[in-house]
Amino acid sequence: MPDDAGRTLTLASPARRIVSLAPNVTELLYAAGAGNFVVGAVAYSDYPEAAKTIPRVGSGAGLDIEAIVALHPDLVIAWQSGNPSWQVERLIALGMPVFETEPRHLDDLADLLERLGRLAGTEAIAGKTAADFRRYLARLRARYSGRPVVPAFYQILDSSLLTVSRRHLLNDVIQLCGGRNVYADLPGLTPRVDVESVVQRNPEVILASGYDALWQEWRDRWRALPMLTASMRDNLFFIPPDLIERQSLRILDGSAQICTALEQARAKRKVPGNR
Repeated sequence: MPDDAGRTLTLASPARRIVSLAPNVTELLYAAGAGNFVVGAVAYSDYPEAAKTIPRVGSGAGLDIEAIVALHPDLVIAWQSGNPSWQVERLIALGMPVFETEPRHLDDLADLLERLGRLAGTEAIAGKTAADFRRYLARLRARYSGRPVVPAFYQILDSSLLTVSRRHLLNDVIQLCGGRNVYADLPGLTPRVDVESVVQRNPEVILASGYDALWQEWRDRWRALPMLTASMRDNLFFIPPDLIERQSLRILDGSAQICTALEQARAKRKVPGNR
């Protein structure tokens, strides 16, 4: 079975002791019908509810290699850009069967779900769920992809102003909704920008995620820059991070919220005085 790092993983039998190294991977394993086989997961693996009781083997700050080894997994699912590469390589060196994931497009999520189902021997459940995901995605594409283009800035963090490039899955989401990522041209997955650059690129919409409690402060900071089209028209939208940044099947719910936000921005173009 090929993974997203270019390795081929072969299991003698379906995996029955799986360790998940990312919250989105945990969600996908449950969606694929393999939730009962997950014996270890990282912090913030909190969806579905049953995932909250899985023993923890690390967090975004790093993995607990000893805890993973002690679980005797027959499959470890890693997140290529979210886990420290040296720790993933350490697991491989210890003889662990590691499968790395890195979806870059929305269609990749359905494909990944099916591959996880094959690894766990739950192909029927995974196949049905993947088909449902593809139908939902097709409906969103049919409704929004042909709409007038809206220049958009996606803000991951407020303090350091991280955004996404064309290589990131969220660039695909913006395009799905008929938007244009104003930072698609930057290198890397999540480049850092500054306020001056945002003003220069002048997005019509600013999409932000992070902690909901901080959103009012973030919104006020952008509103203090009325030269921005997004600020002038109050096209400032918060998207819950669990729905848009986890790279799980729920990303289509977050995508629908982004599509709605861009539609609101298009409607404001018709207001007298707006250009």
